[in-house]
Amino acid sequence: MRHRIEYLVVRALQGLVRVTPDRLVSACGTLAGLAFYTLDRTHRRVADENVAAAFPARSAKERRAIVRGAFGHFGRLFFELLRFSALSPAAMLARIEFEGDDRTRQAYAQGKGVLFYTGHFGYWELNGIAHALQFEPFAVVARTLDNPQLNALLERVRRCTGNSVIYRQGAVWRMMRTLRARHGVALLIDQHVEGADAVTVEFFDRSAATTPALAALALRTGAPVVPVFALPNGVGRYRMIYEHPIQPPSADSENAIREFTQRCTDVLEMYVRRHPDLWLWMHRRWRE
Repeated sequence: MRHRIEYLVVRALQGLVRVTPDRLVSACGTLAGLAFYTLDRTHRRVADENVAAAFPARSAKERRAIVRGAFGHFGRLFFELLRFSALSPAAMLARIEFEGDDRTRQAYAQGKGVLFYTGHFGYWELNGIAHALQFEPFAVVARTLDNPQLNALLERVRRCTGNSVIYRQGAVWRMMRTLRARHGVALLIDQHVEGADAVTVEFFDRSAATTPALAALALRTGAPVVPVFALPNGVGRYRMIYEHPIQPPSADSENAIREFTQRCTDVLEMYVRRHPDLWLWMHRRWRE
């Protein structure tokens, strides 16, 4: 029953935002995020602790502003994703400024597929939708939501411009197959990973267990690795930045996967430091 109610609420919101002006959509999203900031003490405490550890030199007021900003941002992300996914392809592209097109097309031209990565940062979900319109559809690696009805809805949103979705079971095989077909794969690298397969890297000067999949696939296939970051560019508008490909470590590196993963993580950290209110501080990223 709870899953059904959640689904009906989201569907109702989806219908409302389609006919709501952009500024009001953004404002409602911010208010929703700040409501969770007020009510969700558990995740607010996690975010407070993470921000304090990441920015020890900042004042308590500055750190509190980052946490509030992050909650507000993720409320906006939710509302704006519902709004954006209902637009026509032409209307989507009209709202987006792309940076790094040439780098992306050159990566595809190598004929080995392309590994795109980002984190729970900015408007990454919107980037996935728009990427298929500017370049070509790619495969999005995702975790299944606990609510199967919401998961089906989110999958439809992610696939609305032609993308496919890869879930964890059999993920490596499907990613390999996609790369061999010279297409792109997109994945996130900023979640805590359990188990012996995790690789430990430094993220904000703290050890963080990270997926080795990105580096392992790149080293095995030779596919270029392109960092992608989606930033706000005014109300209802976005800037998608495709950075320079990450250079792999030398062939004789003793710990190539960890070194490669660290290089990728360093670029993500650079963007989070520039825009700390756009990252998911509510996640228990560090569990040492």
